[in-house]
Amino acid sequence: MIEIISGIFLLAGTSFILISSIGLLKMPDLYTRMSATTKASTLGIGLVLIGTAIYWVDLGIAARAIAIIIFLLLTAPVAAHIIGRAAYFDKVPLWEKTHIDELKGKYDEDSHELS
Repeated sequence: MIEIISGIFLLAGTSFILISSIGLLKMPDLYTRMSATTKASTLGIGLVLIGTAIYWVDLGIAARAIAIIIFLLLTAPVAAHIIGRAAYFDKVPLWEKTHIDELKGKYDEDSHELS
């Protein structure tokens, strides 16, 4: 029974990682690619780690898996935000079908602070 539950988590995790890689190839600009890969791959890696912890039924492995998941949930959104902000300051173009740029004119070009 443990193998089946673990397998379900592993299969779901690898499916999300596959969706993340497809999103990286199919999305039109940097910002949407970054969003797709950050969200789907973080969820996918978390599910794979949960499946691994369930399969091995060891407290040490489960503690490490939980620590890695917490670290990923704390760092992945921050890293994506910083990369997106740096790309916006470097004038990486938005997708041509993007209609709204909510940040346009709100950042000071020199200090990069919100005005």
